[in-house]
Amino acid sequence: MADLTIKQVTKSYGATQVMHGVDLDIEDGEFVVFVGPSGCGKSTLLRMIAGLEEISSGEISIGDRVVNEVAPSKRGVAMVFQTYALYPHMSVYNNMAFGLKQIKMPKDEIDKRVREAAKILHIEDYLDRTPKALSGGQRQRVAIGRAIVREPQVFLFDEPLSNLDAALRGQTRLEIARLHERLGSTMVYVTHDQVEAMTLADKIVVLRDGRIEQVGAPVELYENPENLFVASFIGSPAMNFFESSALSDTAAAVLGKDVDDGSIVGIRPEHLKVANGQDAVLNGKLELIEHLGEHVLVHLLAEDGTEFITKMEQPPEQARGDMIGFTADPAKAHAFDKATGKRK
Repeated sequence: MADLTIKQVTKSYGATQVMHGVDLDIEDGEFVVFVGPSGCGKSTLLRMIAGLEEISSGEISIGDRVVNEVAPSKRGVAMVFQTYALYPHMSVYNNMAFGLKQIKMPKDEIDKRVREAAKILHIEDYLDRTPKALSGGQRQRVAIGRAIVREPQVFLFDEPLSNLDAALRGQTRLEIARLHERLGSTMVYVTHDQVEAMTLADKIVVLRDGRIEQVGAPVELYENPENLFVASFIGSPAMNFFESSALSDTAAAVLGKDVDDGSIVGIRPEHLKVANGQDAVLNGKLELIEHLGEHVLVHLLAEDGTEFITKMEQPPEQARGDMIGFTADPAKAHAFDKATGKRK
């Protein structure tokens, strides 16, 4: 296990710069998740940590060692890819043991590590099978086991669950969380899936266009986003955003927020409540109801044409096309500067 430090790291492909002076400190034993839209640089940053991409400038340290010029195999990292990258002709046992055999580790030590990893991942019964005899989730566990046996200082995961169906993603996500708790290792995980990020991470790093927008614990990013981008990206369904034209004349007094023309107000779907005689800060025409079992998502259209969503335990009494008034807890409303996007 080790700390991981990234200082002013840039990456360019010819004249095109894709990473812009990234600074990040990851503590020993942390589970850190990189999230962001496609093309934001999250996988590029992970590959630079692994040594699979050269950095253009800056410094990456693992523990007390600068690894800029260190070969990937010597960095003390192990990477799990989106594709399983297993040898189809080898058994599960030999797939997991292959890297250790290459460095001429004693056979008894190899056997010990492989069997311990297989026990952790509940694949002891599959050691004699070839990958084609396994399900997608089992293959991904073999890929993770191949990383575990190396006993790296840092585990790197590049969207490891994206090829699995929803049920297997949930199951494997839980196994990865248990793995981190059991090993206590430093883990860096790339995903576009917010559920993975929110449930796995000790710390989330939100990236956009090769820059870090915000770093923090999942709850911190959810409750206190620093700008419009983070507020819109973290949370599903996404935060609702309203310009002053969509809000009532009483909104400023009710919310205690600056809702003039220079502001955008953000309110999460679960924080909008039917007014029921209270002063409504927002009125919306009921458009659609999504029934999701434990709750419903209600899609509405504000008077200025802004679409928004509320999350309720029960469907509203009103019919489609009816107007509904909403209020919100002032402590749960967010104000952002319209020009800069920054939180006020």
